[in-house]
Amino acid sequence: MKQRSRILGATATLMVAALALGACAGGGDSANKADADGNVTMTLWHNSTTGDGKAFWEGAAAAYHEQNPKVTIKIQAIQNEEMDGKLQNAFNADDAPDIFFARGGAKLKDVVDAGQAMDLTDLITDETKKAINEGAFDALSVDGKVYGMPMSVLPGGIFYSADLFQQAGITEAPKTMEDLNAAIDKLKAAGIQPIALGAKDAWPAAHWYYFFALRECSEDVLAKSALEGDFTNECWLKAGKDLEEFAAAEPFNDGFLTTSAQQGAGSSAGLVANHKAAMELMGGWNVGVIGDLTPDKQPLADLRWFPFPAVDGGKGDPTAMMGGVDGFGCSKNAPKECADFLNFVVNADNQRKYADAFETIPANKDAQDVITSDALKDILPAYEAASSVSTWLDTLLGQNVGNALNVAVVDMLAGKSDAEGILKAVQSAADKG
Repeated sequence: MKQRSRILGATATLMVAALALGACAGGGDSANKADADGNVTMTLWHNSTTGDGKAFWEGAAAAYHEQNPKVTIKIQAIQNEEMDGKLQNAFNADDAPDIFFARGGAKLKDVVDAGQAMDLTDLITDETKKAINEGAFDALSVDGKVYGMPMSVLPGGIFYSADLFQQAGITEAPKTMEDLNAAIDKLKAAGIQPIALGAKDAWPAAHWYYFFALRECSEDVLAKSALEGDFTNECWLKAGKDLEEFAAAEPFNDGFLTTSAQQGAGSSAGLVANHKAAMELMGGWNVGVIGDLTPDKQPLADLRWFPFPAVDGGKGDPTAMMGGVDGFGCSKNAPKECADFLNFVVNADNQRKYADAFETIPANKDAQDVITSDALKDILPAYEAASSVSTWLDTLLGQNVGNALNVAVVDMLAGKSDAEGILKAVQSAADKG
């Protein structure tokens, strides 16, 4: 997989909201992590609370312990929607886990700026560097230094049921917004809910704004706005108006404002998993999430994927993608074994297990031969051809601005605000710093 240019990676010197993180690192000196007999205990927080994903981390910790009997890893699985808040509180309290879940963007930069993360740049083995693209490391880097180990690449796009498309008479995946709107009309005519949306969790609803912005704004404008916290370029407002117009056609499932994203058969992912809705705009992790919510908890056989459609007149490159790289970092005073464990979990064998457990695209190129899902196979060529891959907008902008954006999008969809209201909320949050 080629290295791609990143327009909005964590490497940028973002001037957006900094978290109120304590400047002094907690957890004690790394030398104090070992007891008198040299035994080391590390803590690890991840976001897979059930199923194969949870089992993967338990297995990886056990396998590492078997190879390193003096090292024990204590695992805590945390619901995805609670992870960012719990991590922020833990860092604020100098009680962060030794191994923490990292999404990159301004959220990781805030942790780094507060002196809470370990610089992994010189702790990554040559074998790992060879197996993982530099672009994936860029997503978890700040000012040229690596602070996270990439586990999977997760570009966003629209997942869909090929069976429901066929039932509605849709013969090709939409390439433009005109195509998408036509597909929505056909699905409605066939009595099928077109798009599942978990707006209760806010961020899935905001995905729609992120992608309209990606299509409306040029690379330069996206980068400049993120760097300077300036959203006055008209493309940001156009993105809001695009979403406002799109939502007016009522493409989303009944009760989407109170629908969660990933919890149970009634969630947006569950609606797709059970053929109650045809599409969902989501990141690459959705294959595994949907698979866990099918009646037999097996991968959805007819699940496919297509890139977010081109927007007529938009300044953004139609091949540009938005998504993320999931990874893990070491808190500043974690034991030295933390980096060793991270190198261990991204070797080809463990990455194949990871990809199988999470139904995702592993960061290690040598492990990508394990991919069997048609939806993930759809993603790979689009990812290869993308002019750029930017970080999820809320992650890029940081906790405060990102949250303000997500809430403002839901308010607009709920009829409490409009496109101008989104920009007002985002600019206000950015101006507060």
